[in-house]
Amino acid sequence: MTPADPLGEALHFLRMSGTFYCRSEFSAPWALELPAMESCLMLHVVTAGECRLEVEGTEPCTLRTGDLALVPHGEGHRLGCGAGALPGHLFDLPRERVRDRYEVLRHGGGGAPTSMICAAVRFEHAAAHRLLEALPRVIRVDAWESSEKEWLQSTLRLIVAEAQALRAGGETIITRLADILVIQAIRSWLASDPGARTGWLGALRDRQIGRAIALVHRDPARHWSVESLAREVGMSRSAFAARFTQRVGEPAMQYVARWKMHAAEAWLRDEATPLAELAGRVGYESEAAFSRAFKRFAGVSPGSVRRTTYRDIPVRTATP
Repeated sequence: MTPADPLGEALHFLRMSGTFYCRSEFSAPWALELPAMESCLMLHVVTAGECRLEVEGTEPCTLRTGDLALVPHGEGHRLGCGAGALPGHLFDLPRERVRDRYEVLRHGGGGAPTSMICAAVRFEHAAAHRLLEALPRVIRVDAWESSEKEWLQSTLRLIVAEAQALRAGGETIITRLADILVIQAIRSWLASDPGARTGWLGALRDRQIGRAIALVHRDPARHWSVESLAREVGMSRSAFAARFTQRVGEPAMQYVARWKMHAAEAWLRDEATPLAELAGRVGYESEAAFSRAFKRFAGVSPGSVRRTTYRDIPVRTATP
């Protein structure tokens, strides 16, 4: 079956694992310093009041009630409202722990209130990582001006109600809704920003190259060649090879090899599947051949990735 919507399929891979969720109650003047969180996307939703978001090297923006913002690349940044407040570091301030990954933070000088839901989430799938790399450093969405404003406003109202009452299961609802808001913010940027029509994202929108990319994503075990991909999308070998390189930025077979290793890395982190079986999933006939290829790509062995947490080994994304 030919993939009908390669860009939508890439969004399908945005399955999140929450690292940190926080309901924040601030009072002016206040300032909060958030540290860099490697490989995390950070979400801020203003449920009442307003604040200023500052990411070094970008234009500061003001977030008001109903606004949400993403800092997709895990960069350190600052939130605040009012003049003269010394910034408090997120992990140095006292917080009320509600669940393992859900906390309540109260901070400020006693003036005008601002309430927020903040989250740091991680994406494990290789397609999600490729999508996130293409995002800008800050994405801001105004729920009151969005084309999906009705359900966005309803979602925000439900988050506010759950944050205020925190009934049984409330933190679960808040975290799930926060995940939905992350995907909606990314969709909003994809639909409206010219930057979403260039590079890898632009290639996904190409009728034939996008189909080829989606085929590789769906079936990493297949022994793809330039000829077989070109045939699948109805192009000549030479025309396909030239357009793929021009749109994606690397040759098709280099992309295929890279994708196999990214997919394997995601499975190594998520599953306890035997290495021999995992090798077969990405088209290798033996565990030894797969292990050699993975180590050339990542700089570490498959077993090392499996034995450690995501943060412990910074896997290199070298060209395979």
